[in-house]
Amino acid sequence: MAQDDKSSGETITAEAARDFIRDIVKTDLDAGRIKQVVTRFPPEPNGYLHIGHAKAICLNFGIAEEFGGRCHLRFDDTNPAKEEQEYIDAIERDVRWLGFDWGKHLYHASDYFERLYGWAEDLIRAGKAYVDDQTQDEMRASRGTLTEGGQNSPFRGRGVEENLDLFRRMRAGEFPNGARVLRAKVDMSSGNINLRDPVLYRILNAPHPRTGTQWKIYPSYDFAHGQSDAIEGITHSVCTLEFEDHRPLYDWFIANLDVPSKPHQYEFARLNLTYTVLSKRVLTELVRGGHVTGWDDPRMPTLAGLRRRGVPPEAIRDFIKRIGVAKANSTVDAGQFEFSVREALNKTALRRMAVLRPLKVVIENYPEGQVEELDAVNHPDDPAAGVRKIKFSRELYIEQDDFMENPPKKFFRLSPGTEVRLRYAYFITCREMVKNAKGEVTELRCTYDPATKGGNALDGRKVKATMHWVSAAHSIAADVRLYNPLFNKPDPSGTENFAAVLNTNSLEVLGGARLEPVLSEAKVEQPVQFERQGYFCRDRESTSNRLVFIRTIGLRDTWAKDQAKEKAAG
Repeated sequence: MAQDDKSSGETITAEAARDFIRDIVKTDLDAGRIKQVVTRFPPEPNGYLHIGHAKAICLNFGIAEEFGGRCHLRFDDTNPAKEEQEYIDAIERDVRWLGFDWGKHLYHASDYFERLYGWAEDLIRAGKAYVDDQTQDEMRASRGTLTEGGQNSPFRGRGVEENLDLFRRMRAGEFPNGARVLRAKVDMSSGNINLRDPVLYRILNAPHPRTGTQWKIYPSYDFAHGQSDAIEGITHSVCTLEFEDHRPLYDWFIANLDVPSKPHQYEFARLNLTYTVLSKRVLTELVRGGHVTGWDDPRMPTLAGLRRRGVPPEAIRDFIKRIGVAKANSTVDAGQFEFSVREALNKTALRRMAVLRPLKVVIENYPEGQVEELDAVNHPDDPAAGVRKIKFSRELYIEQDDFMENPPKKFFRLSPGTEVRLRYAYFITCREMVKNAKGEVTELRCTYDPATKGGNALDGRKVKATMHWVSAAHSIAADVRLYNPLFNKPDPSGTENFAAVLNTNSLEVLGGARLEPVLSEAKVEQPVQFERQGYFCRDRESTSNRLVFIRTIGLRDTWAKDQAKEKAAG
């Protein structure tokens, strides 16, 4: 999905999504108002991208691709106090992983610092900007409220030459942080609080990742954003709804400055997911507070976390396409995202057998020392995936949950005297249990029917359960990490104390799992299906001595049902 310059005459594919922004773009092209669509994705490099950003990425790059245009990646690097090269590298990596490429169109707001500064001086000369000496608290108090207008700063009437002198001295580094700001002279009585003389520049003596110590002042987002769009010839500046009230200011700057183009801003509803927080501030606190292991913790909604968890990028793109682009904010059930993940993984993930909580089975009538190789299907819906050989022996492991000593009526798995099918192998019947001093079942003694090889009885009899297993002697040990939602409340974003709604059961570590030996060859982040268990992938923390697998997602959404039961019982 490389974004190179193309003519706008390309035909939009029939599969292209339709929404109000795409309708606007098509109308602009058809009317000849623009010759080529140019969009941009402008992240701030002060954290990792999350799934909410994925919606903006898919929209901006998708529109450019569908309409034969281009999409820029532009870093909004105007606050060096919070920006790091780590974040810049992660953002580029995540956008590419999601399936998009900006080609040669990589830009930074810092590329335009000199030009932005010149435009700021133009506003001063036009009497439309002034240097304000008020403190932050004084400015906040005089700015007014959502229902009452603000009051003019006592420094609003400064002359042009004094303002130019002070602004140039701010640039030269003569004043400490917070001593002065440059404000636009718009309208302190405006009903839109963003038009009440917004800050254009603030003093910040901090080194910048790209410009070093060259600058002592930095432009605000509102001042840099629209002008950067204009410099790059952006035709459709697409952003989320929280910037709707900023659009009049965006337009004010475009109208009052000699910019090379006249972009327009359009807003769409941001993505909100149940049991998920997409506030970068909260995500940063989760990392810094040690609530997670890092930005790529598999419980995080970051693209890095989802990738490490084994979520394929096509699942994210499919989810974004399914939820569409709307004008009103709403919350999407996390189950919709999980549906897309399961749909993608079901098509591609090879099947393997793994026992997460092992219970030993000894087949007493199976010859000691004998080992058979059985054929196992790699993917039931893809014959081209072929088969693999699995070893069967006298001693096996099954799941602890697949056995009950005193089962309820509808329990069809293994219990004393019952017969079940072992996948790809034989029918077995439980004859005896071995217990420890606590009365816990530690081993099962079973018999098998040699006439049921391959899992089918020659006499046509049926069993009600098919169970997965591994050979005790030929399986490999692994640590398996089971992840659940990080929060136990459907709307954690509405909670002031996010730590209070953290799910204490968001991670369960199983240290004694037994896996098919072929899983030792699995690649990091490559998804596989553990039959009857869910989708998993090998984690990068695996070593030559110990494998680590993490659960991407279960075969069905049991966690949400468990939460509903707990709520009903409580």
